[in-house]
Amino acid sequence: MSLLEWISPENGPSLQGEGVVLRPPRKRDYPEWQALRQTSRPFLQPWEPVWSPDELSPAAYARRLSAWRNGRDMDQMYAFFVFREGDDALVGGITLNNVRRGVAQTGTVGYWSGQPHARQGHTLAALRAVIRFAFGPLALHRLEAACLPTNDASAALLLKAGFTEEGYAKAYLKINGDWRDHRLFGLVSREGAYSRP
Repeated sequence: MSLLEWISPENGPSLQGEGVVLRPPRKRDYPEWQALRQTSRPFLQPWEPVWSPDELSPAAYARRLSAWRNGRDMDQMYAFFVFREGDDALVGGITLNNVRRGVAQTGTVGYWSGQPHARQGHTLAALRAVIRFAFGPLALHRLEAACLPTNDASAALLLKAGFTEEGYAKAYLKINGDWRDHRLFGLVSREGAYSRP
């Protein structure tokens, strides 16, 4: 990654949700992102891949920015930080990843919430905004998501956002160092149903 890539301003879509604003991560977000992730580490680690030794370093964040930018430019991934309206506090993140075009027109949704902001409705609002974005401007047909069988909060969130539980995948993702089973969820676009703000 060149220095120019690191210092260039981030562009991309900003999305509005109920009580939240979603926008692409920027270099200047690093201190707040680092602090929130560090504070929330015990809360997040059971649900995520093992963190690298430099997980929260400026260099690792720069690599993330580059990957997010490249993914967006290739129409394969759209990463957003979620900010609370009113005080613009960073509360979490959401990604539309693995966008597949052609006969699939599908993407995979993943999200995280900082522990101080969990279960306050921010992630649901962000997910609903991403659904509208995916089925509206991106013209996707289907969204997929997965969660660990023990993550009842995530499953409830997906169901509340309109996803349907579709199955169970053995050893689906390597989470916290182990290959873990996952519950699988899907949501199919209904023309016009997700175009409202």
